[in-house]
Amino acid sequence: MTPTELLAFEAQHPQQTPEKTSRIRHQLGITEVRYYVLLARAARSVEGITADPVTARMVRERAERAADDRERRAA
Repeated sequence: MTPTELLAFEAQHPQQTPEKTSRIRHQLGITEVRYYVLLARAARSVEGITADPVTARMVRERAERAADDRERRAA
């Protein structure tokens, strides 16, 4: 699965829903955890940023916000 394909899937399904989880398993054939690991990697890759800069940035910013939230809760 290429970064382009992962970011295209995320662009079509930007919200976390049960339907998206089901599509990840059945359409992509991977677990939800694996999808998010690969998606994060795709969003940081040159190929991913070139293919879909808007979605790549959205994914990176979402991850940064989640990390900030975790850090605030731990402090």
